[in-house]
Amino acid sequence: MRQDLLTVIWKERQGLLYQRGGRARAIWLLFVAVVMIAILLPLQMGEEWFTMAWSIIPALILPLMLVGTAVPESFAGERERHTLPTLLASRLPDRAILFGKLITTTGYGWGLTLILLALSLLVANLVAWPGYFAFYPPPLLITDVLVSLLMSGVVASLGVLISLRSATVQGAQQALMGALLIPLMMVQIVPIVLMSIVPNGRALISQITKADFTIVVGVIGGVLLLLNVGLFAAALARFRRSRLILD
Repeated sequence: MRQDLLTVIWKERQGLLYQRGGRARAIWLLFVAVVMIAILLPLQMGEEWFTMAWSIIPALILPLMLVGTAVPESFAGERERHTLPTLLASRLPDRAILFGKLITTTGYGWGLTLILLALSLLVANLVAWPGYFAFYPPPLLITDVLVSLLMSGVVASLGVLISLRSATVQGAQQALMGALLIPLMMVQIVPIVLMSIVPNGRALISQITKADFTIVVGVIGGVLLLLNVGLFAAALARFRRSRLILD
């Protein structure tokens, strides 16, 4: 199983930048991520970048961008290139194929996110040099690492789940982006509804924004962990080699 898993990971890693349009898309995404998140935000925040919790924003957003554009290729891309029957006809176990694709896309998003977080820290130090190289406080560093890992896993599992039944990569990308945009829109809409409809809604939002950092991080981490478990279980239950061959 271990060797089979490594084989799939090697294959998927080779395909990340060599898939159709993958190289140009990856370069463009990295450019946008570097400029907007790893440079502009630290430039604006300055010293607050490593004294407050601003780095959680890229820890959440970057996996959405990076994994969200790579993972639709996992099965839909194989189906478009007519390589899926060959893969399914190989001796590779079902779980090695599924786990290999999940691990590769999750590691891709998580690794690049950590690199860009390190770059943003460098930019913040250059802008607001305190006389020594300032680093993320340990609680914030641990939060960034775990949140980016969990978010990468959520997007990877959801993307694989959608890609398993999508006929085209474009269709899988559209479905995944739609699924990811719904909760983001809810995050923006809920405060507006609370302030306009619920009595004392503005005071309630003010209390939420002033909540203890540990509690907020615990809630975010718990939600992401539950989503990881649920989506992974769904992908594992839906991956059936015989059904994919018939498709």
